[in-house]
Amino acid sequence: MIGAELFPNGIARYLIGGLLIGGGAAVIYLATGIIAGASTFLESTLSYVSGVPRFNRLPHVTSRDWRVVFTLGIVLGAGVYALLWQGGAWTTEVQWWRLLGGGILVGVGTRLGKGCTSGHGVCGVGSLSQTSIVNVATFMAIAIGTAQLVQAVGVSP
Repeated sequence: MIGAELFPNGIARYLIGGLLIGGGAAVIYLATGIIAGASTFLESTLSYVSGVPRFNRLPHVTSRDWRVVFTLGIVLGAGVYALLWQGGAWTTEVQWWRLLGGGILVGVGTRLGKGCTSGHGVCGVGSLSQTSIVNVATFMAIAIGTAQLVQAVGVSP
């Protein structure tokens, strides 16, 4: 009963998505030795156009090409999903400024947390990194608290 309430459309899509994400992270790690976190995408991409030493560190410059492909795969994968299973439409009732603000907060959070959910949650927890386990617990606590606060205040999209 609880599963039906939490997953009214079933768990298959989440199971398949999780297997694809975990498998992709494993393939990238086994093939390159690089953890497949997406939060370094901005820094590695800025190495194409910026002369700032922080963005031109060797790890960013040597991994920027595959990180662009990795991120394009995420975006294109969402597009393919929308085309095949949602009739090509992606809609949300959330205003653009809230999406932008949320994106900025996520960006700041990934820098403060020294990584994002793909790096800490998939790769870090999977390798039993204590730092990643603490970070994921913090992500989840803040997300649950924020969701509860937003619901209590009555904010809607």
